[in-house]
Amino acid sequence: MSPQPLQTDSRAGLVAGLAAYGLWGVMPLYFRALKGVPAGEILAQRIIWCSVLLAGLVTLTGRWSDFLRCVGSRKVWTTFSVTAVLLSINWLTYIHGVVTERTVETSLGYFINPLLNVVFGVVLFRERLRPLQAAAVGLATVGVLLLVIAAGEPPWIALTLAFSFALYGVFRKTAPADALLGLTFETLILVVPAVAFAAYLAATSRLHLGPDLRMDALLLASGAVTAVPLLCFGVAARNLRLSTLGFLQFVAPTTQFLLAVTVMGETVGADRWFSFALIWLALAVYSLDIRRSVAATADRRAREKPAKGASPVHADR
Repeated sequence: MSPQPLQTDSRAGLVAGLAAYGLWGVMPLYFRALKGVPAGEILAQRIIWCSVLLAGLVTLTGRWSDFLRCVGSRKVWTTFSVTAVLLSINWLTYIHGVVTERTVETSLGYFINPLLNVVFGVVLFRERLRPLQAAAVGLATVGVLLLVIAAGEPPWIALTLAFSFALYGVFRKTAPADALLGLTFETLILVVPAVAFAAYLAATSRLHLGPDLRMDALLLASGAVTAVPLLCFGVAARNLRLSTLGFLQFVAPTTQFLLAVTVMGETVGADRWFSFALIWLALAVYSLDIRRSVAATADRRAREKPAKGASPVHADR
């Protein structure tokens, strides 16, 4: 049976979500260092070294028996085949956006994504928005619409990133495996075509792995760069409401946006600054609501806890 989506947010889920989105926020700096390597090769290298790292983690944690049990499930194959495709589309599009110096547009995609998460949470999981949450959604929607209008044309990179990762979050929320086993399954599905493509590049003398030690180190590090935030995301997806998960994601594109304009030299007009300000205000409102909700839940649990010294019979009632 699929795990039921949570109706409240756990502290572990919030910490994992912040870690995932914080790491994704600074990831453009990593891909900027790989400038000159084609997006397709970077994707193949990410998949290969991520699968190696995850196989090592499964070995160290003694989870291969659990993994093999998952392999025998048709539902596992169906779910993770879909998530593997969505993940590869998202990775390739993101890498292309950063290496072609369109990081601001990639950040737009991850600003749109939370709105889709909220919509999916309400429609698919019947999550209810409290008044402050609804107000935050309204502010963010206006900000995103203004960003799309400012772009002057359909931002295909942003839309592809938003829809692919929002759908990935939906499937991972109810996936029949935990974060480590799920991500391992996804990368092992993708590793065969990735190895085949890398072999083709090597046979045609176009593989970047080998000649430059600095580049070799960066490409080998792609396993950890890829796996760590995704493992954190897997934990967050199973321990947070989808709408909360969506708004935490504003951490990543905000960081990416700031890096794009302060470090990478991309320019942003006044209209986009106003749009981003609305989105940041929405994040602040939603964050305030989450904090109030967590405090209220902790207070309620404290009141429900049996008083010290109460008899076992009374405590069981």
